[in-house]
Amino acid sequence: MSIGIWQVVIVAVIVVLLFGRGKISELMGDVAKGIKSFKKGLAEDDSEDETAKTIEHSETSVAESAEKKTEAS
Repeated sequence: MSIGIWQVVIVAVIVVLLFGRGKISELMGDVAKGIKSFKKGLAEDDSEDETAKTIEHSETSVAESAEKKTEAS
């Protein structure tokens, strides 16, 4: 059993009668704002990955910390 075009039309008419055209357009505007915000967040996240800072360790400090660990044991 599949959904026919008449069933979709009847559901759409009932929704318009219950909520009204103004409420539906307001809801669609809110959905559009949410989608824009989501896309903006994804774009900002990608730009943060590109400008991520790396921590540089010098070889002497790594060696010194390893020596301290072995001396403490």
